[in-house]
Amino acid sequence: MPDTLPLPVARTIADLRETVSGWKRQGFTVGFVPTMGALHDGHLSLVREAKRRADKVVTSVFVNPTQFAPTEDLDAYPRQEGRDAELLAGAGCDLMYAPAVAEMYPGGVTTTISVGGPAEGLEGAFRPQMFGGVALVVSKLLHQVQPDLAVFGEKDWQQLMVVRRMVRDLDMPVEIVGLPTARDGHGLALSSRNAYLSEAELEIARKLNGVLAEAGIRARDGSVVAAEQWAEGALKAAGFDSVDYVAIRRADDLSVFDGAMDAPARILAAAKIGRTRLIDNMAV
Repeated sequence: MPDTLPLPVARTIADLRETVSGWKRQGFTVGFVPTMGALHDGHLSLVREAKRRADKVVTSVFVNPTQFAPTEDLDAYPRQEGRDAELLAGAGCDLMYAPAVAEMYPGGVTTTISVGGPAEGLEGAFRPQMFGGVALVVSKLLHQVQPDLAVFGEKDWQQLMVVRRMVRDLDMPVEIVGLPTARDGHGLALSSRNAYLSEAELEIARKLNGVLAEAGIRARDGSVVAAEQWAEGALKAAGFDSVDYVAIRRADDLSVFDGAMDAPARILAAAKIGRTRLIDNMAV
């Protein structure tokens, strides 16, 4: 049976399925929130939304190695299970699923998922291993939990589009819900990696959403390309060390506009301050 911290914790697929199948026998609906832990208010808003929509909520806490490149911060990624469990209990979660890597990938990784469409370009260009790893772990988690719905944050907009497309293409019987990005009082998107920022870097980071908002206005009034170029320059002038991309794309599939915007759009950006890489996006 699941062991307990401040709430029940399942370590194995068998224990997870035993709990979830018991709920379903009682007629309960099940919501699911996948996370890599180091939880903040943005994650907890997803849990609360899942609880609003479903009778029971499972939250996974698993730092997924298949979406990290060898040069990225897998080992340094913050892990704080006890605190995560306390936060989840307060947000209304009913079960934390915290499998070991060996439980998720017994014998290593031999099956992969190739993703295209919304996975191409942007994060897919700068982190080419990421979306294949995300698709694999999300697919596994959805099969393991078998929820009625799963809630994702819109901060990782491209990831949300990739997951929606995968679920549609593979005919998975689950509703994918996107929740608007949770932000601090200055408009900075909440992220576990914000903990890496110094006070001076945090002041710079809080300029990101303002630049994106202004670029969106410029794109509506004129050229998409000119607005992207202005935003890149504005971020560097604000103190960001480098800008991986600023892109205005069609919101639903992230395809490139041919000229002026003629459909709902999203502006997406990735920029670095020191050792911290921030991403953000918003509707245009």
